[in-house]
Formats: sequence, structure tokens, C-alpha cells
Amino acid sequence: MEELLELRQLLEQGKIYEALLLVDELEEMSLSDKINKIDSYGVILLIHLIKQKAEKRSTRSWDVSIENTVREINKINKRRKSGGFYLNQAELMDILQQGYQVALKRAALEAFEGRYEAQELAAMVEQQETLAEALKLIQE
Repeated sequence: MEELLELRQLLEQGKIYEALLLVDELEEMSLSDKINKIDSYGVILLIHLIKQKAEKRSTRSWDVSIENTVREINKINKRRKSGGFYLNQAELMDILQQGYQVALKRAALEAFEGRYEAQELAAMVEQQETLAEALKLIQE
């Protein structure tokens, strides 16, 4: 909110260049917030996909969680007024890749009632296949 007040003051003072710099900063902050949210939902999506692949089964709870996270990622990533998306396919994949190890550690706590360490669970799941499936679900 402070930034908006500053923007208003700059515009009232006719300091257009400084106002545009502040607008750029606000846009960057907004995109950063969207990336952080997509990352969080991406980790949840990957946790459930990893558990499905490792345990070779699914539950209604996992299915609903996958559906909800995909919906939220798409909602956050969609540009409202201009159409299109904030992040393209490569950027989404990068975020998923960055979150994979976190998801793997968290999935290890849940899959098989926590009997396996993350490294052991990693040996049961093909990382690239899981990432590709996550991206495909997001893009459907």
C-alpha cells in the first residue's frame, strides 16, 4: 500500500520517470508473489504424484489435491485482462524442477507410512517422467 501512495505522490509531482520505475518495481513484486505461490502449489502437486508413482496407487484425497493444485496454479498464472499467462512452459518446468527435491523429502514422510528416506523414494520414481506429468496436468 505504501508503494501506491508513493506512486500517487510522484504522479502528482509530475515525476513520470520515477513513477514508471516504481511501476516496474510493483510489477516485479507481483510476479515474484505469483511465482512463490505457483512454487508452493507445484510442490504439493509433485508430492502427490511422487506418492502415486512410488506406491503404485492413488487415493481420492490425492486425486482431489492434484486437481485442486492444478486449478490454483492455472488461476494464478492466467493474466486476467490481457489474456495469456505470466509464466510459459519452460518457466513452469523450471519452477517444478526447483521444487522437486523439497517435494521428494515431504513425500518420503508420507509414502509407505514414512518407512523410506528421500533417496530411497527417489530410486522408486522417475524424476523426469514425474515432472513431465506435472507440466502436462497444468497445461491441460
